[in-house]
Amino acid sequence: MRVRTLLPAALAATLLTVAGCGTEGGSDTDGDAGASPSKTSSPAQSPTTSDAGDAGAAVPEALQFTGTTVDGKPFDAKTLAGKPTVLWFWAPWCPKCRAQATETAKVAADYQGKANVLGVAGLDTSAAMKDFVAETETDSFPHLSDEAGDVWKRFEITEQSHYVILDKNGTTVYEGVLPGGQGLAEKVAGLTG
Repeated sequence: MRVRTLLPAALAATLLTVAGCGTEGGSDTDGDAGASPSKTSSPAQSPTTSDAGDAGAAVPEALQFTGTTVDGKPFDAKTLAGKPTVLWFWAPWCPKCRAQATETAKVAADYQGKANVLGVAGLDTSAAMKDFVAETETDSFPHLSDEAGDVWKRFEITEQSHYVILDKNGTTVYEGVLPGGQGLAEKVAGLTG
């Protein structure tokens, strides 16, 4: 009897997550649609003085995680410290994510050396993630294979095609959906000033 009550709840939660990804012309028409204010419990709150990525900058709590890239290489987020950082949470089968790829890669290229862009792939296999990176030509910046969802959970991400933008101190300054990546360049420009 207990299984009957838990199964519909689990199914509903799964459908809500998947429903976040549809066609690019979905309900997120405003550039800040899906945006949410910075969370006070965000992992980006308290910097520490560990090894840093940019000339001895303090490593904020938000960047104290490790992972493996879709190419199978180890990755330490501490290397991102000291510069604004865009975390792009995507899934290989998501059409909204595919639509964001070109603009995200352009921002990564335009702000290389001034800001970091890190793709955080989830909700599929590492092989599918690697194919997505090749097909969308987004291999100019690193992508984590977050099959277990550890980084997604760390940032409390519940849907794909989601951006988290951190300032150079690791504070979350934007979190939400940017359809087609619209507005991403302006948000990063404001942080690299």
